Amino acid sequence: MTGVLTLLPGVAALTVLTALTVLTAHTLVNAGCWLRRPAEGPAPVTEPVAVLLPLRDEAGRVAPCLRALLAQRGVPGLRVVVLDDGSTDGTADVVRAVAGDDPRVTLLDGVAPPPGWLGKPHACWQLATRADPAATVLVFVDADVVLAPDAVAAAVTELRAARVTLLSPYPRILVVTASDRLVQPLLQWLWLTFLPLRAMERSRRPSLAAAGGQFLVLDRAGYDAAGGHAVVAEKILEDVELARAVKRAGGRIALADGSRLATCRMYEDWPQLRDGYSKSLWATFGHPAAAAAVVTVLLLLYTAPPLLAVAALAVGAPAVAAAALAAYLLGVAGRAVSARATGGRWWPDALAHPVSVGVLGWLTLRSYHLRKRRRLSWRGRPVT
Repeated sequence: MTGVLTLLPGVAALTVLTALTVLTAHTLVNAGCWLRRPAEGPAPVTEPVAVLLPLRDEAGRVAPCLRALLAQRGVPGLRVVVLDDGSTDGTADVVRAVAGDDPRVTLLDGVAPPPGWLGKPHACWQLATRADPAATVLVFVDADVVLAPDAVAAAVTELRAARVTLLSPYPRILVVTASDRLVQPLLQWLWLTFLPLRAMERSRRPSLAAAGGQFLVLDRAGYDAAGGHAVVAEKILEDVELARAVKRAGGRIALADGSRLATCRMYEDWPQLRDGYSKSLWATFGHPAAAAAVVTVLLLLYTAPPLLAVAALAVGAPAVAAAALAAYLLGVAGRAVSARATGGRWWPDALAHPVSVGVLGWLTLRSYHLRKRRRLSWRGRPVT
């Protein structure tokens, strides 16, 4: 056993160290050079903007979101269109209580999605088609997002400055529970580590795309040219697929650090987080073989090194232990860089990064398992 382990630094451990060095360096470059950061305190936006808020059973969360929308500064042409998508918990009553008689707010009653549509794309499509035709920018916001007072103005200003059709300013994800801290930071870490941001902006390839539907800013003409949410009617990851549709239509997309513009508490507890990821991870990876390959590589790169370090020490192979420890620390460093770059908490959460990747692997397996048995649902509606 000792003889086998002593060979690893020259082959397997060296390969892992090299790969992690490259990936962590890529995270640093993305975070330091290519990640857009909308300016705070921008000049007022002169064009008309429609903020679109889809709601389904959000009575407990919509009030802070809507109050923040009504407190936006620097957007004199702001209009807020809210769609109650068949809520049964009094969501519409909360909206009326918060909005009062504010003429900027329009509350719509949604209709159930027809065959071939999922709930979220259909709600967004209804909002977009019924927004003021004069609005030249559409801003989609989820109910769990709370915007800073200048968020819409800053995001629209960045959209125009970057000359893109779609801008995704990713909010600062609020983490409260242990499960939050393990899983939620992986969202930003994954695209900062593995997605070349500058190439994504410049490339016309639809496959090179990312977006977050919590806070999404689009040029109205470009949205219409791409076909809007009608072209992603049946997609679980409607935000990413919409970004790809924009590219297919000749538009450009960009990601931005929106941690100073918005906060988001996506899930209240572990069951919500578990089910939320399970409903969509299968769509992230596509074919099960691709998912197995990706998860295996992630586990080998980020979860195996600390286990190998312990095993090497146990059999008296300090060189292997040192190499494995260095690999572990490189993984931790990448996680810390992504957290610092996106307003997240890095200490001591980054130390548990191998566990986070392990949980991601389990959630991916669960997602495929439930999909195979047609047991995936969200907000009381099937998603497969």
